[in-house]
Amino acid sequence: MAIDATVDNFDATVDGPLTLVDFWAPWCGPCKMTEPVLQKLEEHYGQQIKFVRFNVDGQQDQATKYKVYSVPSLVLFRNGQAKEKVTGVYPYEKLAHYLERKIKE
Repeated sequence: MAIDATVDNFDATVDGPLTLVDFWAPWCGPCKMTEPVLQKLEEHYGQQIKFVRFNVDGQQDQATKYKVYSVPSLVLFRNGQAKEKVTGVYPYEKLAHYLERKIKE
């Protein structure tokens, strides 16, 4: 199960070799479509990638810090530093291919 991040624990939560943060909101339809895809990815890559969720409602400053202006957005962190961002809904296969490339880097 993905780790729920807050403003207070965000830096500690994204620390590590490879972390994927899902910036989402409960009212967001596309976020609801992305959730099962991320759960399946976590089942497959959970030993190699840390999966984190961050609810942007009431915490927009944290999202803005990482240039997240729409949800869902996935931000890839390496060693606590934001490296890349993808926004929108993607199928499992496309995100799995992306993550495979990132693991090999």
